[in-house]
Amino acid sequence: MAKTAPPAGADDVGPDETARDPERYTKKGRLRSGVYDDEMERLQEQLVLLQYWIQSQGLKVLVIFEGRGSAGKGGVIKRITERTSPRTVRVVALPKPTERQQTQWYFQRYAEHLPAAGEMVLFDRSWYNRSNVEWVMGYCTEEEHQEFLRSCPEFERMLVRSGITVLKYWFSVSFEEQRKRFEARNAQPIKRWKLSAMDLAEHEHYVRYSMAKDTTFQHTDIKQAPWYVVPSDDKLAARLNCINHLVSQFDYVDVAPDEITLPAMRQTPYVRPPMHEQTFVPQLF
Repeated sequence: MAKTAPPAGADDVGPDETARDPERYTKKGRLRSGVYDDEMERLQEQLVLLQYWIQSQGLKVLVIFEGRGSAGKGGVIKRITERTSPRTVRVVALPKPTERQQTQWYFQRYAEHLPAAGEMVLFDRSWYNRSNVEWVMGYCTEEEHQEFLRSCPEFERMLVRSGITVLKYWFSVSFEEQRKRFEARNAQPIKRWKLSAMDLAEHEHYVRYSMAKDTTFQHTDIKQAPWYVVPSDDKLAARLNCINHLVSQFDYVDVAPDEITLPAMRQTPYVRPPMHEQTFVPQLF
C-alpha cells in the first residue's frame, strides 16, 4: 500500500495536542485498556437502562453510523448491542441492492427498516452510500448524486417530524492510521477476509472520500439531524466517546423491572427415556 500522506487539509484527523493524564493514557496518547474496560462497563449498564426507557416510552430511535473503512463503526455497534436485547436494539446492514431495488425510489429499501415504537435501530452504513462510496467509485450518475443531496435533508426532516429521533455519527480516521489497520488485517489470515477490494480502493482514493464527506456535510448537516464526528485513531476512546454521547441525548430515568422471585418447579409425574439414547457432543473439555 502507498505510504504517501494526503495533501494538506485532506486528512480526516488532525494532531491532538491535548495534555494526557499518564495514569489514563499511554505514552502514545492512547487510552489505557483498564480505563476503557471500567468505563465501557458503566456505559453498557446505561445502554440497558436506556433500552428500558425506549420501550416504556414507545420511542423511535434511528442511529446512523458512517465513515471510512476501518474507522471503527462495527466495533462501537458491537459494544452497543453486546448487553442489549436484539428485540429492542437491532442492527441493519444492508447488502448491495438487487436489480429490482435499483429501480425503486432510492430511500425505499431503507424505509422498511426504520424503527417502530419502542425500538432503536442502528444502521451500519445507510442511504449515505449514495453520496460517498457510490459517488467516489462512479456507481451512480452525477444527476443521481445531486438529487440525493437535494432530497436527503427533506427525507430526514420528514423522519423527525414523524417522531423518529435521528442521530448521525461519522467516524473519522487518519490516512496513516487507516493504512496501519489495513496492513494489520493483511498480516493476519484470520482477519484478511475483512480487507476487501473496496477497502483498497477507498484507501487509494482517500482524498476523494474527503471531498465526498465534505460535500455530504455541506448538504445534510441539518439542525433537525446534525452530524456528530467521532475521531477514531484511538479506537477505545472513540467507542466511549460515541456511546457516552448517544446516551446523553436522552433524558431517561431508571425504569428497569424489579428483581423477581423465581417460581418453584411444579411436580409432574413423568419418567424420561434413558439418557444413553441421546447423542452428545464429545466431552473434550
